[in-house]
Amino acid sequence: MIEVKIDSIRVSLMSQHRVVVLKETDSDRYLPIWIGPFEADAITLQLQGVQVARPLTHDLLKSIIDQMGAKISHVIVTELKNDTFFAHIVMDLDGKNIEIDARPSDAIALAVRVNAPLFVAEQVMEEAAIVPETGLDNLDTEDADAAPVSEEEEEQLSAFRDFINELDLDDLGKN
Repeated sequence: MIEVKIDSIRVSLMSQHRVVVLKETDSDRYLPIWIGPFEADAITLQLQGVQVARPLTHDLLKSIIDQMGAKISHVIVTELKNDTFFAHIVMDLDGKNIEIDARPSDAIALAVRVNAPLFVAEQVMEEAAIVPETGLDNLDTEDADAAPVSEEEEEQLSAFRDFINELDLDDLGKN
């Protein structure tokens, strides 16, 4: 498991899509995960310390877990399958370790409410993490050592490539 922190939540200028960007704590690898606008707002509100008049869904879930006497130990993004990320919320209940399947966005929104650490499976980081390259003039330059990409893979990656090319990476890693 690789520990990560929330680096930022980005909004696409071309659509209503949001991306939570997770940064590996011990390196400059970033993992962008597409999330919905409501989950993005839930994460952002909590990170900014904004109080809401009524509990949001993730606040309700936190209250239920607290009332049951459980404690969330951590959240882990467990796999990437068909361009979809999967996660687990790991809880301790009376000494028993319980793993609950969840969307990463919901798991992260809950984790920020209880200050639980975030992790990503090593295989997921290997498959989907990016490392910004400094001094790279042309993002479309092909790496001579890279394996060729099939037409089908190119089509599947086009939405991510478009989004990544729109990002302003100059401020990544700055606090």
